[in-house]
Amino acid sequence: MFSQSSQNEKQPLAQILKTLENTHEISFSYTDETIADSYIKAPDFTLPFKDILRILEDETSLVFEVLNERFIVIKTRNTTTNEMTTQFLNEVVITKYLASGISRNNSGMVTIQPEQLDILPGLIEPDILQTIQALPGIISVDETVSNINVRGGTHDQNLILWDGIKMYQSGHFFGLISAFNPYLTSKVNVSKNGTSAQYGDGVSSVIDMKLSNTLQEHLKVGAGFNLVHADVFTKAPIGKHAELQLSARRSFTDFMTAPTYDQYFKRIFQDSDFTNNQENQNNTISKNETFYFYDFTGKLLFDISKKDKLRISFLTIYNNLNYEEQSTINNINESLNSKLIQRNLAGGISYTRHWNPALTTTAQMYLSNYDLDAKNFDITNNQRLIQENEVIDNAFKLNTAWLIDENINFNMGYQFFEVGISNLEDVNNPVFRSYIKEVIRTHSVFAEGQLLTNKLNTNIKAGLRLNYISKFDAVLVEPRLSFSQRFANHFRFELLGEYKSQTTSQIIDLQNDFLGIEKRRWILANDEDIPIIKSKQASIGLHYNKNNLLISAEAFYKDVDGITTRSQGFQNQYQFVKTIGSFNVKGIDFLINKQFEKFNTWLSYSFSKNNYLFNSLNNGQTFPNNTDITHAITFSNIFTLNQLKLALGVNWHSGKPYTQPDYTLPVVNGNINYSAPNSSHLDDYLRVDVSATHDFNIFKNVKAEVGASVWNLFNTKNIINTYYTLGPDETISKVENQSLGITPNVSFRMNF
Repeated sequence: MFSQSSQNEKQPLAQILKTLENTHEISFSYTDETIADSYIKAPDFTLPFKDILRILEDETSLVFEVLNERFIVIKTRNTTTNEMTTQFLNEVVITKYLASGISRNNSGMVTIQPEQLDILPGLIEPDILQTIQALPGIISVDETVSNINVRGGTHDQNLILWDGIKMYQSGHFFGLISAFNPYLTSKVNVSKNGTSAQYGDGVSSVIDMKLSNTLQEHLKVGAGFNLVHADVFTKAPIGKHAELQLSARRSFTDFMTAPTYDQYFKRIFQDSDFTNNQENQNNTISKNETFYFYDFTGKLLFDISKKDKLRISFLTIYNNLNYEEQSTINNINESLNSKLIQRNLAGGISYTRHWNPALTTTAQMYLSNYDLDAKNFDITNNQRLIQENEVIDNAFKLNTAWLIDENINFNMGYQFFEVGISNLEDVNNPVFRSYIKEVIRTHSVFAEGQLLTNKLNTNIKAGLRLNYISKFDAVLVEPRLSFSQRFANHFRFELLGEYKSQTTSQIIDLQNDFLGIEKRRWILANDEDIPIIKSKQASIGLHYNKNNLLISAEAFYKDVDGITTRSQGFQNQYQFVKTIGSFNVKGIDFLINKQFEKFNTWLSYSFSKNNYLFNSLNNGQTFPNNTDITHAITFSNIFTLNQLKLALGVNWHSGKPYTQPDYTLPVVNGNINYSAPNSSHLDDYLRVDVSATHDFNIFKNVKAEVGASVWNLFNTKNIINTYYTLGPDETISKVENQSLGITPNVSFRMNF
């Protein structure tokens, strides 16, 4: 009876297309806007495929153009719009790259659609930045979403965009939870190479999160909670020409704790000022901490006319840690409050004009403001330290897209960025104050053309970006290339390449900065001791996709120049050295994915060699990068039975490098005497995750979902970082940071 009821109800066309792709091994190419308002009754899937297409055309008034036995393009009847063509030229060639909701197009870009995303091991709710770590070549060496390493790069080398606005903060709980609400995110485009010329920054990758840009006909509301936070979202039509999208999320960790919070607390605050203060014979220290986070998202969509669209977006991300230190020193009671606040505030407005079916212009202005503020009291030494790091990013973007014909698309544009970054240090004992602010203004122009043959066999996208940095009177030329060729129907060859640059980066001055919890601070290039970071990379790939079997292999090479030792987080003999160098990484990403009717399994393997070169260090010889993970394997399984989904995953990778003291002569002149840099490796990392969800209907129009997950099921004690300290008596101590232990979580959601 439930099945009959579901078939008689109207369903989103996207859901029906997904079923057809799974059952008939075909691929539909369309824009989200083309099918967004299409709700129909599910056809009889036992009918011949041609009859099903005819029913879909009658019910939706759309055109289903069959290009060959595998690919079908969906268009609006008697209309050719720029949005449709842009999607057509970036046709999806792999609909289930890992699982439902993850696809790959013929430009090498991977797209994640949270609303359609399958359950993943260890996750019971969509987490954007955790999900992308399932892709080959992407890993976090410390398990956080605020330290994602794409093919050996550091986190600050990822350009993270939210609705076109650059983000400088990516995580809640200082990196354990993605800071971006997935329930308003329409899709996430991830590019590791061959990036479009419209993107600057991000020498390692682009993570472009987009909210829905199309008006909905129906009100949509959702709410849920897990053991850490609760959230609510809505997409509410306002008349026929406007819509308001809102989401809010807040943790309840400041007034209620659960096993999940306990594990997060141990993981994040280990080896920080919060946990490192020691008792001595003259004083006792006790602490009472409160921690919470929240985020709020809003977007207003207003269709001024059929040709004119206005969009206004707003986002705030907030993390707050307060703790009180109470001490008795010489029989005198003292109480002081330390705090750490991290936030990102962003707002943008965009206007789109469709001049005619072949020409569209979009203008956007945005402001992104990042703040990291810390106040740290040292009761024992009667010292107060204030540290602040602030980023103010203003930008204007103008883009024009021209559809020359159904096979050729051309884009060009102009962008202006003004980025100001300030850093404050204020100490009361001894009195010291330092305030430094730098500003860089960049003018960029770009042009890009794309050609796709009629049968979707050949795709060529080539572009050029020119950046002029007025402060340094520097012009940077950045070519981009993406080429793919289908052959023998089920094979595709791919060639990607790019030059990129960025003027912002993160550094660590001292390991105990910002209470030792969020040690990194944003800085700007000064063209002296902090140069502009530049990269060049190339990759070739071969993909085979037939009978729900995907085999994919990519070989890549990347060279990044202009990095500083302070941006790499050294905790060895180079911790206080300031110099400039580079790194290069080469390797192979491999993926095999087999899908059955109710079972989906994949295995990914990445091999890479990542080496530093600092001419003034290690006698000018290369040595392993701090993020050098030579081998990484992910094995995942998803089982679906009606409304029940189960997932099991195994993550293994070789240990990252570290530096041991030279035990033949461990201490020289009061300092640790280290062996060759990064000549040792941590033990291998191993983690097993499980998760399960079950969907059901509470009422006719109210759907619910319950979920449960366990991260690190077997509570494996993985060491993710090791370094050494020297005591007053010249005794060397070994410090080991452990990964997240066994972490359970449960959730409940409702959608109206």
